[in-house]
Amino acid sequence: MNCIIIDDDPLSRKVLEEYTQKTDFLKLVYSFSNAIEAINTFKNDKEIHLIFLDIEMPEMTGIEFLNSLKTSPQIIIASSQEKYALEAFEYDVTDYLLKPVGYARFFQAVEKARNRMLKTELVTKQTSNKEFFVKRNNTLIRLYYDNMLFIEALENYVVINTFDDKYTIHITMKLLEDKLSDPNFVRIHRSYIINTDKIHLIEENSIVIKTNSGNKIIPIGKTYKDELMRKIRKLTN
Repeated sequence: MNCIIIDDDPLSRKVLEEYTQKTDFLKLVYSFSNAIEAINTFKNDKEIHLIFLDIEMPEMTGIEFLNSLKTSPQIIIASSQEKYALEAFEYDVTDYLLKPVGYARFFQAVEKARNRMLKTELVTKQTSNKEFFVKRNNTLIRLYYDNMLFIEALENYVVINTFDDKYTIHITMKLLEDKLSDPNFVRIHRSYIINTDKIHLIEENSIVIKTNSGNKIIPIGKTYKDELMRKIRKLTN
């Protein structure tokens, strides 16, 4: 797993660098002392699988860095403050480490990241820009984008809803969002991605999608509303 470190504390950064070097499935690609330098480099590098990220940094905090990313690899927070944990997990971070970080706890976090990546590769197989396979028991089922209505988060799983059926797979919303290479799929809430082609109507703070069992009302998160409306205007212009 290619990884980068973003931490303004030289000692903490050195510790993480040493830990990555002694972990055989990790390859340290960059180590940054600030988030601004990192984001300028990261935008041009699509082969980063994992980021170790501090929260309290000057100029751009770790949370601001996360907000700046349209797509991201897995994130492991390494912070001296526990108070940011709840907010961090809203961004679907893989783990949250409290400094000083021991190697045993570090390895537990990166092993979790590796297992998450491997499970994702086993469960989904991308076949084209408009379809992919999902695994149900011992069977691979082809799902077409046109048949997907909305996707709902369920702890460490997501539920893909079609008009007639539901498919539960072990993958995070963030990773699935990255895999959906189609502009019609828009995240409108931290727990929902919708297919804009399937919208029946939009109310002030929710959208309605018709399903086989009736109308599904899905809330629109405040931070996602502008992007949704931009996509809708683009579709209707």
